[in-house]
Amino acid sequence: MNIYAGNLSYEVTEEELKEAFEAFGQVDTVNIIKDKYSGQSKGFGFVEMSAKAEADSAIEGLNETELKGRTLKVNEARPRTETRGGRSGYGGGRGGGRQGGGRRSY
Repeated sequence: MNIYAGNLSYEVTEEELKEAFEAFGQVDTVNIIKDKYSGQSKGFGFVEMSAKAEADSAIEGLNETELKGRTLKVNEARPRTETRGGRSGYGGGRGGGRQGGGRRSY
């Protein structure tokens, strides 16, 4: 099961997050989402646990608990949706084509 872990302190490492979840069972992967330019944590991540019962226990046991001064938001991750970049139509908000370049005549 894929688990969302939000409201993470920017100082939390993947290893620390893994340790918190391992108290409830086997953790397959941990991925804290980082800014692609600065490498700074975005304050959330995902934890993958194979056993649903263990994952459910981790969600119940860790949600609304504190880790490094921040209250965690932990729940089952929702599937990704096409909200960014999945635009339809012509894109942008300007609409219509552009006619001519140059000067305007009034």
